[in-house]
Amino acid sequence: MTESSAVLIGKKPIMNYVLACITFFHGGAKEVSIKARGRSISRAIDVAEVVRHRFLPDVKIKSIGIGTDQFEAQEEGSSSTNVSTIEITLIR
Repeated sequence: MTESSAVLIGKKPIMNYVLACITFFHGGAKEVSIKARGRSISRAIDVAEVVRHRFLPDVKIKSIGIGTDQFEAQEEGSSSTNVSTIEITLIR
């Protein structure tokens, strides 16, 4: 799988990301990776479920990976920050 078939989830409406996933699948991609961090994790899960249940019922979840990214503090004297991450891989 190439990185070009990755959908990075942000603050836009859910249907924008659903359309991106559907576009990848109609363009011939066999796998699409949905990636999110922090508060966008719930939106990523919603995107995967809408793609699977409403638009492409033949799409299955291949894997779900979770993790934590650690960011160093930009100011001196403050501690580093941990941010949760998720990667949902859909396969057709």
